[in-house]
Amino acid sequence: MDSLNRNELEALRILWDETSLKPAEIQSRYTWEIDNGTLRSVLANLVEKGHVTRKLNGKAYLYSARVPKQTLLKNMMTSLARVFAGGSPQQLVAQLVETGDIKPADLKFLTEAAQSPKKSRKKAS
Repeated sequence: MDSLNRNELEALRILWDETSLKPAEIQSRYTWEIDNGTLRSVLANLVEKGHVTRKLNGKAYLYSARVPKQTLLKNMMTSLARVFAGGSPQQLVAQLVETGDIKPADLKFLTEAAQSPKKSRKKAS
């Protein structure tokens, strides 16, 4: 799996929320400033890596996420588990709990998520 940098991950986050966008639309949704040339390089890299597709629509390209969010998350978690926890997803989560600012409500949420992994859930604030 090709590693993804911060700008690439942000572009994917935006494209997962929308179906097809022009570069200017992607740029306007970044949570930090990114110049046009950098964004175009980011998009070209994502196309080359196979994470994004582009289609000519008139004079502009429309970009869409090709890889589902869940697929990329699973691949990234597998890589993190291999590096930080000897390949064990359970050990990775345990390390995240130990090193993070996890509150009892967070643990309750994780327990509920583990008991019903197929459900779509959103963390209550």
